[in-house]
Amino acid sequence: MDVFEQFIGEVKMSRLPYIEVDELDPKDRDLLKLPLNLYRKLANSPDGARAFRSLGHHIRFTSTLNPRLREMAIIQVGYLAKSEYEYAHHVHMGLEEFGLSEDDIRAITSETKDQKSQLPNLDRVVLRAARDMFTNLKISDQNFKFLENELSHEHVVELVLAIAFYCAVVRVLATLEIDTEPDYRKVLKKFPLTEY
Repeated sequence: MDVFEQFIGEVKMSRLPYIEVDELDPKDRDLLKLPLNLYRKLANSPDGARAFRSLGHHIRFTSTLNPRLREMAIIQVGYLAKSEYEYAHHVHMGLEEFGLSEDDIRAITSETKDQKSQLPNLDRVVLRAARDMFTNLKISDQNFKFLENELSHEHVVELVLAIAFYCAVVRVLATLEIDTEPDYRKVLKKFPLTEY
């Protein structure tokens, strides 16, 4: 084995570089106002990063869907994908910003394992809807009918968009091998991603 092969075997090579704000054209520096690793990798394509952030911004800031339900669905997708980055970030946000409790986070794990939880029916169906879309491409007729009876048509569409977007996000995170920042890794100690 030559020195190059030995070096490659010992060091994990990043698929693409993390971009620093001073590497960007001044017109694109707003992309790294929040310098998370996801944005730093996406900044390799400023126009792509901007388009990506546009739908993400709507889901998080302008959607009228109950943010607690949205975060539960996103955490469910992150859990199913075993996406440390998505799961850790959204568990943190759910607890700090969107009214989720530690019991809610544990209930997502229980529900994924087909174990009973104390969650209300709507929460449980939102989690099932996220599992449906992640695993079977679409929400089952039964779960969709329940959501249609409980939510407005607008909120059903907003939920579907949120789940679909984050099904895409976990694939971007995995393919670009985006590292979870140390502050968010702490979440994984308290709420580990376990087998289901």
